[in-house]
Amino acid sequence: MKYDLIVIGSGPGGYVAAIRASQLGMKVGVVERESLGGICLNWGCIPTKALLKSAQVYEYMQHADDYGLEISDSKPNINKVIGRSRDIAGSMSKGINFLFRKNKIDVIEGQARLISKGKIEVEKDGDKKEYEAPNILVATGGRSKELPNLQIDGKKIIGYREALVQKEIPKKMVIVGGGAIGVEFAYFYHTMGSEVTIVEYLDQGLLPREDADISKELGKVFKKAGINVLASTKVNEVKESGDSLKVEIENVKKGKKEEIDCSIVLSAVGITPNTENIGLEEVGVQVENGLVAVDEYYRTNVDGIYAIGDIVPGPALAHVASAEGIICVEKIAGEEPTPMNYNNLPSCTYCIPEVASVGYTEEQAKEKGFDIKVGKFPFTASGKAKAAGAPEGFVKVIFDAKYGEWLGCHMIGYNVTEIIAEAVVARKLETTGHEIISSVHPHPTISEAVMEATAAAYDEVIHL
Repeated sequence: MKYDLIVIGSGPGGYVAAIRASQLGMKVGVVERESLGGICLNWGCIPTKALLKSAQVYEYMQHADDYGLEISDSKPNINKVIGRSRDIAGSMSKGINFLFRKNKIDVIEGQARLISKGKIEVEKDGDKKEYEAPNILVATGGRSKELPNLQIDGKKIIGYREALVQKEIPKKMVIVGGGAIGVEFAYFYHTMGSEVTIVEYLDQGLLPREDADISKELGKVFKKAGINVLASTKVNEVKESGDSLKVEIENVKKGKKEEIDCSIVLSAVGITPNTENIGLEEVGVQVENGLVAVDEYYRTNVDGIYAIGDIVPGPALAHVASAEGIICVEKIAGEEPTPMNYNNLPSCTYCIPEVASVGYTEEQAKEKGFDIKVGKFPFTASGKAKAAGAPEGFVKVIFDAKYGEWLGCHMIGYNVTEIIAEAVVARKLETTGHEIISSVHPHPTISEAVMEATAAAYDEVIHL
């Protein structure tokens, strides 16, 4: 079978690239070894958000009296919570199948392997078939990273997949890694009733890639809620002790060691790219530290082979993979897409309170040599946030003092993942701080905090 483009992997990078290529007139085949939609739709972005929504609703019920409501009893049913999450993931995967049929894209089931330039082999149930295309896009995504001393067994030491389908709420849980995956599952399991401890090697503790003020604020909220956070700490080993586990941890600054008892250890230390055993090295594609080397249009060093998403350098985020896929296939089609600006990619974390950011942190802006103006607006001063019962958090903006360039925006609070796009679009359009201040924002909304924080940066804030 011959195609114009073969895409290996149907995650948010692969399926978006395939659809865009079909819109541009290409005959497209997509190889998928498991479920359409990849990790994001089946085991990542979508099902985790379903779990987090259940946790948020349960938290509302526990605090119903704060809203003038009386609820006599409420308790989580983990099987129903998990079932809802899996149903939503399943429906989204079926949606990809519909989009493929609509765009006349062939689905090729099985494990793909590059065998030569322009040719792949797909194996399913022992049968092997060859497919040809002048353009092959590798979008095989990633999986849970495993530390040498923290091997995932799927039972007591688990990764994100197992965390999505637990049959009961563990009494005590240790989460290794304070990044987005770690804090989202920490919020979920803590709200469902687990005693949760987060162990993070880096000094910043929670969300170490975010602005320091954001991490500090989330740490305060988690501490108040009863989630234990241990920064500058590593896990030395995990030992079974009857039905429980003993986790030996060590403070990397003080050298102090101690043991934590728990039922489950969740490894959330990052993502490993799926670049092994797919023929990359055999056909001469350059791979460095597990990542495929590409140019700004995602071309590898081998003509006709491309790569996007978690297997190339850059943030391992679904929306980044989708954007990379579009740029890649538009270039293949002969168009002139604008290369990605990796400094204008939004990052979102969906614990409660939510975290969202784009651009430079304050520390990064200073390191770059900018003379900066910084403004903050707390949600304690937001009418919408107070009415929603969510006064935690703030919006922080960073501007270049000389030209007014919007260098960075960092948010923690109620529904902030829904408003970070304002900063992304404004930065894309090279909007200045004064233009944000003079743009009327609706009242009462969470988005007002963006305008107010900007006004604070220029000493024009009204509601502080």
